[in-house]
Amino acid sequence: IPVYLMREAELKHGRVCMLATIGWIATDLGARFPAQVFQDIKSTVAAHDYLVENSFYMSEMLGVIGAIEVYGLWLLFKGWGGDIKRDAGDFFLGKNFLPKDPKQADEMKLKELENGRLAMLAISGIITMAQSHPDQTWPYQLRDSQE
Repeated sequence: IPVYLMREAELKHGRVCMLATIGWIATDLGARFPAQVFQDIKSTVAAHDYLVENSFYMSEMLGVIGAIEVYGLWLLFKGWGGDIKRDAGDFFLGKNFLPKDPKQADEMKLKELENGRLAMLAISGIITMAQSHPDQTWPYQLRDSQE
């Protein structure tokens, strides 16, 4: 498997997991979309179940994700084929936030990669704890069974 494809997948999964970790914690701490329909949801697991049951909201979300994925696949194949100059994971957004010095820019890219790897582990742990302790929200605490 080409390294270009593997790096693309690692960056995409890392970015999604970084967003998922922040989103999960924010939802468990009480952040909600402003519509009244979302206000009574108790936890992130309950929010997921609600979206699945009310497929209208899920279909909108999946439509947006699908459009982003189609754009990402187009960029992937154009970059891999050499039609455009593109590094793996580059969506041509936010380059103004990178330092102008190439050495510092590479350091920031490495930080993104490492934080993405950490987020992949973090969201795995959060989901595991949420499913094994459905009566709790973040931060999960292991409680003594004799309480």
